[in-house]
Amino acid sequence: MLNMKNVSKVYRTDTVETHALREFSLTVEEGEFVSVTGPSGSGKTTFLNIAGLLEDLTSGTYELDGRDVSQLNDKERSRVRNEKIGFIFQSFNLIPELNIFDNVDVPLRYRGFDAPERKRRIEESIEMVGLGSRMSHLPAQLSGGQQQRVAIARALAGEPRFLLADEPTGNLDSQMADSVLDLLTEINTAGTTIIMVTHELGLVDRARRNIFVRDGRVSDGVPELHLADLAAG
Repeated sequence: MLNMKNVSKVYRTDTVETHALREFSLTVEEGEFVSVTGPSGSGKTTFLNIAGLLEDLTSGTYELDGRDVSQLNDKERSRVRNEKIGFIFQSFNLIPELNIFDNVDVPLRYRGFDAPERKRRIEESIEMVGLGSRMSHLPAQLSGGQQQRVAIARALAGEPRFLLADEPTGNLDSQMADSVLDLLTEINTAGTTIIMVTHELGLVDRARRNIFVRDGRVSDGVPELHLADLAAG
């Protein structure tokens, strides 16, 4: 379970103070598929970065699986992140010189798994996303949708409790986007908790619950009043 309570995030320079999150409170139960929407600049990406332990919060508390992770040092944050959280990015972030197998292997090597365990995880995750016959292909030999599937396989190979997706279909056409969302739905049905940031109204209904963020604060649902803002964002 993910539980944030009264989380604030303030970015400061010598002359400017920007409040990205303001008393942001949210609970995501195990097994949920939650979409996070809102206009540009609303705090969605800041929330995702804090949820993924990529950024510190300024105040408030953040518990992950019942543990307060708000004040962990860099080494502890890295360990929790590697063990519990998988990331999917809009830009895929694949290494162009490595084939699909080796791209999925990279984070597993950092975690210190031995070769047989890495091979099992890599093959299982690549098979799950439907690319078992393309393990030796380079990213440039794949379509955008297939590259995003590789990125999902890379995240799944770590067997995360939580999958954080930042605009996972933003670089895909509608057909490829539907295919990726179908895959995420399957992954969620199998038990992985998914939190997905998106600007795309068509994806909101694919999640079980939507969180609407505006001015660094959160509310359930997508108020009709703000649909135009969301579409514009």
